[in-house]
Amino acid sequence: MNKKTRLLQLLAELSYENRQVTLTSGKTSSYYVDGKQTTLHSEGSFLTGSLILDIIRSAETPIRAVGGLSMGADPIATAASLLSWFSGPPVHAFYIRKEPKGHGKNLWIEGNKNLNEGDTVAIVEDVVTTGGSLLKEIERAQAYGLQVKQVITLLDRLEGGAEILAEKGFKLQALFTINDIRS
Repeated sequence: MNKKTRLLQLLAELSYENRQVTLTSGKTSSYYVDGKQTTLHSEGSFLTGSLILDIIRSAETPIRAVGGLSMGADPIATAASLLSWFSGPPVHAFYIRKEPKGHGKNLWIEGNKNLNEGDTVAIVEDVVTTGGSLLKEIERAQAYGLQVKQVITLLDRLEGGAEILAEKGFKLQALFTINDIRS
């Protein structure tokens, strides 16, 4: 079984639930996808990191770092960064906080000492619905002086996120869509 097929299997088994939920966007849904259940699983972490790193390595411009909003992006960024060490130029991880730390350096971005103004980065997320969280992540990265060259998700719920990002000039690259799980 290839990596992508196995990751989809894990995503369907560990992350997908048929139940009524209210999403971060405020919308209600008849199903829930908790990507962290897959990205925090040892095999799921390896597969996710490997496939995301493949996308990062295919960028026209070399990517220096990968990150996104805590919590959903943390295991993805870490897995891709770790695997990059074994297969070419390292791609460092960074995490974007939802709120700046209330003490110490009051950072929005963790891992900042591995980043320089102008660095090219990939922003990752586990699940995308409307794209609102991704836009905030992109804005925070850009405010820090980073150049966002890729936006990648484990799963696109196909509820407008890709279109909203496209309006802002970003192409959402998804490993899977909800149709892959539901088919």
